[in-house]
Amino acid sequence: MREGYEGTGPGVITPDGCAVELYERLPVGDEPDIIAAAVPAGAHILELGSGVGRVTHPLLERGFTVTAVDESAEMLARVRGARTVCGPIEELDLAERFDVVMLASFLVHAGDIDVRRGLLRTCARHVAKGGYVLIQREGEDYHTDLPRVRVDPRGFTVRIVSAEPVGDGVNSVRAEYEFPDAAWTQTFLSRPLSKDDFEAALAEAGLEVDTDLTPDGVWVRAVPRNS
Repeated sequence: MREGYEGTGPGVITPDGCAVELYERLPVGDEPDIIAAAVPAGAHILELGSGVGRVTHPLLERGFTVTAVDESAEMLARVRGARTVCGPIEELDLAERFDVVMLASFLVHAGDIDVRRGLLRTCARHVAKGGYVLIQREGEDYHTDLPRVRVDPRGFTVRIVSAEPVGDGVNSVRAEYEFPDAAWTQTFLSRPLSKDDFEAALAEAGLEVDTDLTPDGVWVRAVPRNS
């Protein structure tokens, strides 16, 4: 387990506190539509942090080729139809480049700055010239509009309960997921990033913002600098 990360509930818990059985149950949101609208049809996508394939599978259905990366073998065992690579994202070096590299699930907000740097260097190392890096950021009020509760019409409840400072600009965030027959929690570290902080982190990795993909700026398309 990564320091500062933990999870509870049935089934396997990954090093970052995610429960494999939970993520098999959670439905995909609008991510596949956002991605499909932002990249060329049929692109080869390197998906960093694919989990069980909630986004992978809809992208495959839309005609994309996907290489799915995750540090959890148990997560990747649920992925179908995509090439899979198991290992820490921040250490990945496949010696190849992709039309699109995707870093979702707010991974860019890793509490450890060195991990964040490694994640963004992985993005820059694997994106082809003329390609895109798609990054999912936290919303501006993610750490302050708390607690937040979402009751899904499919019969489960998601709560972001708290974000407690633990030093060096990092918060410990607690999430709870309640289904009629099971419940899970996840605690993880997250570093809020202002727009300037985010763009500086990209620049350090040799990337720059191309455009916002959603009105709230949660999804961003970046490109290699001077490409």
